[in-house]
Amino acid sequence: MGEHLFRMGFRDEAAGYFHKAVKLNPDFSDAKENFYRVANWLVERWHFIMLNDTKRNTIYNAAIQKAVCLGSKSVLDIGAGTGILSMFAKKAGAHSVYACELSKTMYELACDVVAANQMEAGIKLLHMKSLDIEIPKHIPERVSLVVTETVDAGLFGEGIVESLIHAWEHLLLQPKTRGENDNCGKYGKVIPASAVIFGMAVECAEIRRHHRVGVKDIAGICLPTNVKFQSPAYSSVDNEETIEPYTTEKMSRVPGGYLALTECFEIMTVDFNNLQELKGLATKKPGEIGVPVIKEGLLDAIVIWFVLQLDDEHSLSTSPSEETCWEQAVYPVHNLADYWIKPGDHVMMEVSCQDCYLRIQGVSVFSSEHEMDVGKSFTKNKDLLSLGNEAELCSALANLQTSKPDAAEQTCVLESTEIALLNNIPYHEGFKMAMRKVLSSLTPEKPCQAMETHCQDSEMSCESGHNNSEPFYVLDVSEGFSLLPIIAGTLGQVKPYSSVEKDQHRITLDLISEANHFPKETLEFWLRHVEDESAVLQRPKSDKLWSIIILDVIEPSGLIQQEIMEKAAISRCLLQSGGKIFPQYVLMFGLLVESQTLIEESAVQGTARTLGLNIAPFINQFQVPIRVFLDLPSLPCTPLSEPVELLRLDLMTPYLNTSNREVKVHICKSGQVTAIPFWYHMYLDDEIRLDTSSEVSHWKQAAVVLDTPVQVEVGEVLVLNVQHHKSNVSITVKR
Repeated sequence: MGEHLFRMGFRDEAAGYFHKAVKLNPDFSDAKENFYRVANWLVERWHFIMLNDTKRNTIYNAAIQKAVCLGSKSVLDIGAGTGILSMFAKKAGAHSVYACELSKTMYELACDVVAANQMEAGIKLLHMKSLDIEIPKHIPERVSLVVTETVDAGLFGEGIVESLIHAWEHLLLQPKTRGENDNCGKYGKVIPASAVIFGMAVECAEIRRHHRVGVKDIAGICLPTNVKFQSPAYSSVDNEETIEPYTTEKMSRVPGGYLALTECFEIMTVDFNNLQELKGLATKKPGEIGVPVIKEGLLDAIVIWFVLQLDDEHSLSTSPSEETCWEQAVYPVHNLADYWIKPGDHVMMEVSCQDCYLRIQGVSVFSSEHEMDVGKSFTKNKDLLSLGNEAELCSALANLQTSKPDAAEQTCVLESTEIALLNNIPYHEGFKMAMRKVLSSLTPEKPCQAMETHCQDSEMSCESGHNNSEPFYVLDVSEGFSLLPIIAGTLGQVKPYSSVEKDQHRITLDLISEANHFPKETLEFWLRHVEDESAVLQRPKSDKLWSIIILDVIEPSGLIQQEIMEKAAISRCLLQSGGKIFPQYVLMFGLLVESQTLIEESAVQGTARTLGLNIAPFINQFQVPIRVFLDLPSLPCTPLSEPVELLRLDLMTPYLNTSNREVKVHICKSGQVTAIPFWYHMYLDDEIRLDTSSEVSHWKQAAVVLDTPVQVEVGEVLVLNVQHHKSNVSITVKR
């Protein structure tokens, strides 16, 4: 029931069912795994991190206390979450406190929290968004104070501007005019009072490999110039969609670090207590900012953060140099002719606030040497004028004529993990080698043995050399965008099938195969979601069996794909004799670590951090023992053991799999085991393996966080019980 609801988008209801199932039967591992996967959606992990951020809680509490003491006795908390700000207001002595929360899960959680802190009589909770609140239907009269923390890493992404415009027009008392010093209870005001947004241009290899395809040739496949790859975080000015134009990173923990190429610069200020200014934000023309470069390097991104001025004396900064619960917003830079910048250059950008998002667009580089904008390659006529002679003018005009039918430009939007995968050369080389081995083991001895050598350029001649025999069929059912079918097509007489579903991905693969001189019929597309369940994995229009089936065993998050063993079982039935599944087996490795960070990001620690309020037991019902999307190399932790093999998943020979095993781990450093990070070695065959923890990996890592830390001494041996059921792995410590 729950899973069906979840697929249909009823996340709140689904979680309710999974949560009940887990409560009724704590050992029901299917319900448990489903609940864990859904819990991450419902109560996002930043709730735990924020509630553990004592400094943030203390400063918000102080600002609210000050406002209430000065007379703001009626309070509305917009986007209440657990209700912590409402409870600060009540404790400070506010007479009437109203709080609205849109998420059903968070609203119910807030009701429990407020009741547990004996404040249900003094705080009225509303399950609705603030834009729908009406007076006197929901609250009796206008309030003197709005408190909110509906800000994301890019400040405006949670709709604070829209909700405050509405609040000033319909829910707040009039603002105080200058010179009036009467009782604050007569006037409306907002905490936070204002914000200043800062930015900085950076070089960062980790951001680059997730947002820009930096390779021209992938395992022998050339990427044509008429295909442009972009990540969703890139949004052109004329893009109609309102997708978040940035991604987020905790820059202090980004693997490999970053280099600041400019000083930090001010982007804009916004006064949340000024209705006219808030209204003007969305209609304001984009402003241009030019920033001098102070260090040479590759321009990979503009990183932004802000200082939240809660009132005239209390502020919070989300800067990467501060130790806070905040991540920073990252705007990856695309489409420059040259990304290398140096002192003397200026980074130019346009800044606007559209669709509730801070947008940084049209990033270009102004170089003092050329007196010319190298960021935009001849897109506007004014650029043509700066070119000297006629020949240059002609070639520039030729560049403008991209409407030739054979040079169809295709922009292909890929997830950042898919871009990192394209940049992962060992992955593609490994698959090419492993596929070649399987295909040559299946090829009967024939005179056309030197197939690869004399047919490298022309696939056609290979075809003609083999036209008596059946081609080899290769099926790639890995998730997302994959070049593996095209790579398979270069290995002789192969008929590869791709399971990509998005039209733009299919067009892109067609253009790539065209650019690599594939005959039109080589690559076929195969729909994964067939209506009839039994037809899944069957080959269309043919009774021949597959030579190779490529499965995705590990999610980019670091978890094992759901139902992978079932897929492997079906796949084994569809292989020709001597055919193979890739990967053939996977080894899971882990090590014991002490990490305060993982503990704080997984559960709220006691009541001290929430200033004596009892919140932890309620929100911690949604804690998940597995943390995903970790960067192990930069995770603050102390290893207490060497890596050990925890589990083997064999896709080709299932009788080698065990659902339960005990693993002995030798302790090499004394300390408290708080977590067990894990990763995988994927064996395409016995010699070729891919490591999901390598620095070029597009996979992240995950970790099991222990309920209670385990004290260990050097030389001790700890026994781990590793259980594997379907795609759910649980690890417990035995003493």
